[in-house]
Amino acid sequence: MKIEKKSLLENGLLEQNLLGEFNATQCEQIEQLVVSDAELKSYFDQLEEVFEKIGLENSITPPAFVKSNLLKGVMAESNEKSKVIALNKNNNSKFYLGMVASFAALLMIGSFWMYSQLNEVKQQLQVVETNNIELNSTIEVLNVKLKENNASFNAIVNPDTEQYILKGNASLPEAKVVSYVNHQSKSVIINTERLPELDADHDYQMWADVDGEMIDMGVISKDKTIMTMAYIDAAESLNITIEPAGGNDQPTVARLVTNVYLR
Repeated sequence: MKIEKKSLLENGLLEQNLLGEFNATQCEQIEQLVVSDAELKSYFDQLEEVFEKIGLENSITPPAFVKSNLLKGVMAESNEKSKVIALNKNNNSKFYLGMVASFAALLMIGSFWMYSQLNEVKQQLQVVETNNIELNSTIEVLNVKLKENNASFNAIVNPDTEQYILKGNASLPEAKVVSYVNHQSKSVIINTERLPELDADHDYQMWADVDGEMIDMGVISKDKTIMTMAYIDAAESLNITIEPAGGNDQPTVARLVTNVYLR
C-alpha cells in the first residue's frame, strides 16, 4: 500500500512509525517521503524531540539487579578480554523493561491526543471570542442608533416643536423636506426621505437666514433620512442648496432648491 503525505499528517502515521509499528517496507516509504518533503521533515524532527522529551520526563529507574549484572559483565570482560561475556537475560528483567516501554508508548499516544484536543479547543475559543467582539460591536452601534432615534422621536412629539415643510422649487420640484424646530430646546430635526439623491461630487447643505445673512446649519448626510441640524438663533427662514461634496463656506444661491419661512 502506497503511503501519501496526507495520510501521514491526518492519520498519525509518523507517530506510529516512531513507535515501531510498521514493517520495513512501510518504514522505507515513510523515510523517503520525509526526506523529500521539507514540511514533513520539519514535523518529523519536532515529533522526535517531543518523544525524546516525554521519554526523559517519564523515565523509570531500572531495578538494582540490572545495574549489578551489567557491572559484573564489564568486570569479567576486562579480566578476560578474549572471552565473550553473555549478559544474564533474566525473564523478570525482560518483563520489567517491556512494561516500561509499553507504558512510555501509551503515555506518548495519550499526550499527542491531549495536545490535539487542546489545539482544537483553543481554535474554538478564538472563534467564540471573535464572535463575541463582533456581537458587542453590533450591540454598541444599535444602542447608539436607538438613543438617536429616541431623542429624535421625543423632540418631534414635543408640544413645543413646530413643523415646517420645505417644498422643492422649479429647479427640483420633486424635493420635499420636513423640518421640526423647537425654540425652547433649540433643536432642529429634518426628514430628508423625499430629497432626491445626488452624485458623489455634490451634497445638500442647509442654511439659516438671519437678517439677510446665510449661516451654515450643516451638510445633509446621504446615509440618514432623519438627522439633527444646527439650531441658529433668530433664523427667519430655512434654506437648502446644492454644494460641492463636503459643503461650502458660502451658499451657492443659484443652486437653491427649497426654503421655508419660519413663523
